[in-house]
Amino acid sequence: MSSASPFARTLSQFRFRPRLIESLQGYNAKRFMHDTVAGTTVAIVALPLAMAFAIASGVKPEVGLFTAIVAGFLISILGGSRVQIGGPAGAFIVIIYGIIEKYGLANLIISTMMAGVLLFTMGFFRLGNLVKFIPVSIVIGFTNGIAVLIALSQVKDFFGLAIAKMPGDFFNQIATLWSARASVNWYAVAIAGISLVMLFAWPKEFKSKEPTGLKRIVAMLPAPLLVLVVATAVVALLHLPVETIGSKFGGIPQALPSLTLPDFDWTLVKQLLAPTVTIALLGAIESLLCARVADSMIGDRHDPNQELMGQGVANFVAPLFGGFVATGTIARTVTNIRAGATSPIAGVMHSVVLLIIVLVAAPLAASVPLAVLAAILMFVAWNMGEWNEFQKLRQFSTNYKIILVSTFLLTVIFDLTVAVEVGIFLACLFFITRISQLTRVEPIEIDVQWRAGAPAGRIEAYRVIGSMFFGAVGKIESLVDPAPSKRDEMPDVLILDLDRMINLDTTGLDTIETLHRTLIKNGKHLVLCTPGEQPMSLFQRSGFTVELGAQNLVCDLDTALRRARELLGG
Repeated sequence: MSSASPFARTLSQFRFRPRLIESLQGYNAKRFMHDTVAGTTVAIVALPLAMAFAIASGVKPEVGLFTAIVAGFLISILGGSRVQIGGPAGAFIVIIYGIIEKYGLANLIISTMMAGVLLFTMGFFRLGNLVKFIPVSIVIGFTNGIAVLIALSQVKDFFGLAIAKMPGDFFNQIATLWSARASVNWYAVAIAGISLVMLFAWPKEFKSKEPTGLKRIVAMLPAPLLVLVVATAVVALLHLPVETIGSKFGGIPQALPSLTLPDFDWTLVKQLLAPTVTIALLGAIESLLCARVADSMIGDRHDPNQELMGQGVANFVAPLFGGFVATGTIARTVTNIRAGATSPIAGVMHSVVLLIIVLVAAPLAASVPLAVLAAILMFVAWNMGEWNEFQKLRQFSTNYKIILVSTFLLTVIFDLTVAVEVGIFLACLFFITRISQLTRVEPIEIDVQWRAGAPAGRIEAYRVIGSMFFGAVGKIESLVDPAPSKRDEMPDVLILDLDRMINLDTTGLDTIETLHRTLIKNGKHLVLCTPGEQPMSLFQRSGFTVELGAQNLVCDLDTALRRARELLGG
């Protein structure tokens, strides 16, 4: 037996091998061209989304661009997926806004870096596969809830409302929007409304057709970029009185920020634990779900632990260069695949192209109206939500409905942390209830021949079926009433057939031990037969085999009945 500690064993199994390494085997100029085209296409898609996500999160638009550049680059070269694109994600908008509202921007940076360390640690200890155990009802619930909150957060800019700062909680947001209803800017409404219609209509315009020539080139343009360019041009040429990036933020710098170390205070660690765990948990779920989608599209299999480690490094480093939270992004990853990506080099090129755009064309972003970004985010929110799941609820169990709806409402009304905690609690509760219902303790009819000539005394036998764990121990406890007044009702010998008991936990063990002691105290006996490997191992390790006596732990029911007759003096 090895004497190495669990940490030492984990360290010996540690594997840091980014997917980029094996993807470069046999790499050639043709694949590079495919990756370059795909990366450029994704960069064009990511440009408006990165700015929109940043603004909606309560930070400057360049923060989103810096995140897409730095984090996107690191996720591609260090991650466990061949084609996944990393960067700012819509799922984090509400989370980040709430953290900034409560803790401030400086603490968001620290919390993001701490989440990066936590993500890397999860990957190091090979916990990537555990994320898939989160029930799909919880994932759908909080995803739809976040989509609603994203759309709600954009109502202000969509209608051009005169609101200095939106509150973070749901009910105050509704109240603030309603109180500002008289300040609607109809120019902003027109820009946002037409942009939203174009976003929904553009993909459908060419869906059933095969455009050629100029139409084909136009059809290849991403709808978000198209509406961004058109709306910006209209606002600039007509001098429409709507709020722009320039009027609100003063434009975007033409350079990446230099390395800046945050002021870290260990006293903040405890305070920032909740947002850190939230960022890490959502980042892990989002990135690994995205990687699974990519796998299904390209017939590949990602390394979840390497992906978490890559995500961890990206989230630790990006804030040092003016970025914030990053994760895998489904829409951009799908775009990357459809554009012909063959390796992580496509993700690298996406970051390079974005960097070139920032260095060359950053001043142009000052004219982008916030109304068009609001329309883009509402479009993203609609596509991110799995709304058909609400229509299909009647097809699923009551437990599924309760978990999904509860998680959805709690995400909208409170926050993601509460929603996921309650969702997981409900999922565990329903699971425990279900498993306990499947566990049965059935009486065994003792053959007449065994009763013939048996000494005086009552023998009862029961078969335990299923998992004897903390949620099901009541079914064994009910076999014997320990009250002194019930002594005469106890069997003189109680036999438990454990042949079909698949699992025993420590609570189940304690219950059987208590049952044995109750019987012995009242001059009665317990006999166990045919325990499986796992229960037997627990009996031995706990010392219960010695307490029970080897002669009372037998290999089959016939032997148990013979032992019962012996105990009765037969």
